Amino acid sequence: MNIPSIGWREWLCLPDLGISHIKAKVDTGARTSALHAFKVEPFDRDGRQFVRFSIHPFQKDSEYVVTSEAPVVDYRQVTDSGGHREMRYVIETAIRAGDHQWVAEFTLTNRENMKFRMLLGRTALRGRFLVNAQKSYLVGKIPESQN
Repeated sequence: MNIPSIGWREWLCLPDLGISHIKAKVDTGARTSALHAFKVEPFDRDGRQFVRFSIHPFQKDSEYVVTSEAPVVDYRQVTDSGGHREMRYVIETAIRAGDHQWVAEFTLTNRENMKFRMLLGRTALRGRFLVNAQKSYLVGKIPESQN
């Protein structure tokens, strides 16, 4: 079985959330993937809990906003790399990396001051990719608007 390689950073697509491209750090030190979110508002729809949230998908751009909704799959305590604990909503959504597409869990947190608006954690990578920490953009092309 030939497992494709993924770089330490990649351009990914989150089609169910309306995000055509977002630069993600591939972070094998993080168990769960994380997505930048603000204005996080839980609500009920037909007896199910959902969350509505806004995203600035592009680094260094706080003007462009995408607002999305997703069913809540969990609400859990997450400890970040600095040891800080935070309760976060967890959603599942499709990820597209080049020709590869799958569903993964994401926690929602404000990453406004972080270099990457998205972390792709090891649970989402398991069995799908080998991480090449010396390379970037092995599966996703840089969008023309971000060159």
